[in-house]
Amino acid sequence: MAALARWCYRHKWTVVLFWVLALFGVGIASNTVGSNYANVFQLPGTESAKVLTLMDQAFPNRSGEADSVVWHTDSGSVNDAAVKDEMTAALAKVAKLPDVGSVASPYDAEGAGRISKDGRTAYATVTWSKLGNELTVDQVNTFVDTARAPDSAAKGLEVEVGGQAVQQAEQPPMGLSELVGIAAAAIVLYLAFGSLFGMLLPILTAVFGVGTSVSAIALLSHGMDLGDIAPTLASLVGLGVGIDYALFIVTRHRKGILRGLAPEEAAVKAVNTSGRAVLFAGGTVCIALLGMYAVGLKFLDGLAISAVLTVVLTVAASVTLLPSMLGVLGIRVLSRRQRKRLAQHGPESEEAAGAAARWSGFVQRHPRVLGVIAVVVMAALAIPALSLRLGSSDQGNNQSSTSTRQAYDLLADGFGPGFNGPLTILAEVPGGAGDVTALDGLVADIRKLDGVAAVNAVPVKAGATVAVVQVVPTTSPQAVQTDELIDRLRDDVIPAAEKGSTMQAYVGGQTAIFKDFAHVIMQKLPLFIGIIIALGFVLLMLAFRSIVVPLTAAAMNLVAAAAAFGVLVAAFQWGWGGDLLSAGRAGPIDSFIPVIMLSLLFGLSMDYQVFLVSRMHEEWVHTRDNARAVRVGLAETSRVINSAAVIMICVFGAFVLMGQRATAMFGIGLAGAVALDAFVLRTVLVPSLMHLFGDSNWWLPAWLDKRLPHMAVEPADEEQEPLDEAKELVPTRD
Repeated sequence: MAALARWCYRHKWTVVLFWVLALFGVGIASNTVGSNYANVFQLPGTESAKVLTLMDQAFPNRSGEADSVVWHTDSGSVNDAAVKDEMTAALAKVAKLPDVGSVASPYDAEGAGRISKDGRTAYATVTWSKLGNELTVDQVNTFVDTARAPDSAAKGLEVEVGGQAVQQAEQPPMGLSELVGIAAAAIVLYLAFGSLFGMLLPILTAVFGVGTSVSAIALLSHGMDLGDIAPTLASLVGLGVGIDYALFIVTRHRKGILRGLAPEEAAVKAVNTSGRAVLFAGGTVCIALLGMYAVGLKFLDGLAISAVLTVVLTVAASVTLLPSMLGVLGIRVLSRRQRKRLAQHGPESEEAAGAAARWSGFVQRHPRVLGVIAVVVMAALAIPALSLRLGSSDQGNNQSSTSTRQAYDLLADGFGPGFNGPLTILAEVPGGAGDVTALDGLVADIRKLDGVAAVNAVPVKAGATVAVVQVVPTTSPQAVQTDELIDRLRDDVIPAAEKGSTMQAYVGGQTAIFKDFAHVIMQKLPLFIGIIIALGFVLLMLAFRSIVVPLTAAAMNLVAAAAAFGVLVAAFQWGWGGDLLSAGRAGPIDSFIPVIMLSLLFGLSMDYQVFLVSRMHEEWVHTRDNARAVRVGLAETSRVINSAAVIMICVFGAFVLMGQRATAMFGIGLAGAVALDAFVLRTVLVPSLMHLFGDSNWWLPAWLDKRLPHMAVEPADEEQEPLDEAKELVPTRD
């Protein structure tokens, strides 16, 4: 690391030019070929997946995305001649659009059920021949504009469009939340450093790493399935860890200069110490992210790869681009006041001083009391997590200004909330008349069920071996009662109807797909958590030659995760966040949130553990005094950890501005987790426990120590180059 840092410092312009070429080269390539994101939810072995397969085979024109056009008249009826003529003409134009398979209009012979009882609301179902992820944004926008053409306040006619494809097209462009997060981070950095150049270094490092990776992810989408949330997740992760990693190195570099090192030696030492911690921390984040592969879902695999790519590039920028920029700035990385004080009074003391040192001493004197307080706070916040329910937000959670939300409300008001998430029962009827009779009995039994608003069976054509039944629940797609209805259909009603026949029926549709997705996630979650905790334990044991330190870290990770999900449940599932947090109406936590969030949370928590304990371990190796090691480690790292946490909170919190419920969950969940991790766990609970454990913190059985490979976060003594007394602190002219 020392040799790499020195080379980058001395060949600064070469390194800077390389990164500039990488950023703009990959960016130009990305803009030239575009992206090909695909939200592929493959759930092998589930009923909903079986329904999709059979629908694709039997009804190719109806196997794609299904969206709805909803219209409402303030007075009169949707059957009035003027309304009917305008909407019929609009739907005819929609039917001629590319990739539209069919349009089921309420004005068709069998369309009476698509008009509300009061006659003022109607809807048409537009079925594409492609899945939603295969439709372009321009294509969907053309569909929306064509369908909404008759919308006129003057005529008292409101036309809205709903559906998954439309919701994806409504997502705001990336950029605003990232800019807000960067601006907030800049303010925090300036307050921490008091230097414009010092502030810019971490931000530029993160921007180069994230900018290059986001463009690379767009290119990667042509070779593998990547969800459209991949670049957003990459930006969220990259900005957070990129700024933080650079902050740790710049802080160590500035401290070295203030303590008498020449700028080059300070940069080399910073990269050789904090840079090693950055490499190790980045590796733990990557391992945690790759743990998503344990779930076995292609959607998550793509997100893991994109996030790992971003972390790798931000780490690379931190240990190469950053030291080269330190070489460009030289002593100007310090503020003018610091440079003046250094010139007048000479190097500052090696001992940490100020509020951080006083707090560290306070923790050393009162570890039991502070530890108990921290545990109580975390336990109280974790209580709501016991009510965690996974599912999927429906479009009733969208912003009230969106067409999808307004279409949802019109349907719910006119027909009932269940019309926004009908269930599709697909029955295989190879046995002829006997199976058709069994199907008729199934339809009759479903009509008698509580929680069913309507049942529409498509007539079985002669010779057909597949039949479709649409079931409309009385409750919304995200309601608990809808989940219970699906379970009753699958476990009781359908098996009873199948007896004595060869009919096989399956429950599918968008609502069932999300329910199955949640079920798969919940089954794999224990394995996923176990894998990333075990890998983190092994890495920390190798790094710090200890059993207690990695055990403490694993426990802290679980505590932080529980508290973070407690915050999410309160804000989004219980609805305490409201529109302020883009939480929308109360609803379940989106199924993919826990896996992605736990990966990031475990990785980021490990970052703080590594930076905190590596400084403690460094002091322990030199003094063999645990109390001093914990006190000095906390005093010298708590301020930078807290500053890093504030930056991450700003970056993650800014993603609420995107106005998307799932993105807001990421932002709020991770911001809350980072705040609790930095200000409660790493600043209070971990040092309190380490004071109580004493020398046991650094215990490792001798037999195990001999068999484990040696991995050091901090450099060996011989790697620390002695400062040449002839070297003087001379401001660089770069």
